[in-house]
Amino acid sequence: MKQIFCWSGMFIMMLASATSADAQGLPEGATEAMVTEGQQIYGGAGLCATCHGPVGEGFIGPSLIDAEWLNGSGTYDEIVTVITEGVALADVKNAMGVMMPPRGGSSITDDQIKALAVYVWTLSNGG
Repeated sequence: MKQIFCWSGMFIMMLASATSADAQGLPEGATEAMVTEGQQIYGGAGLCATCHGPVGEGFIGPSLIDAEWLNGSGTYDEIVTVITEGVALADVKNAMGVMMPPRGGSSITDDQIKALAVYVWTLSNGG
């Protein structure tokens, strides 16, 4: 009986931990601190707001605030790839026909790209 109680307690703790991560609604391994950092990068060093607008509504580049993705399906990993590699002119699907250079034309680091990707992911996922 003691073992059942112990296992039940461990199961409940694991479930609560998983639920807590899901409640944040962030990709695995992402944190709220990354969202905050990504937002700062978006409006600053990442140069994102220049093409995607101050809050991701789209301007020269496509909107980032809806669920429609022109390159991929909007997963965190795909967003990291698009930011890192950019979008070549041959692959451009936005109405303006403008390519996205690797790293958005900036010199942001890989860690900054990950934070930026979390922020962009939250834009289209109700964050």
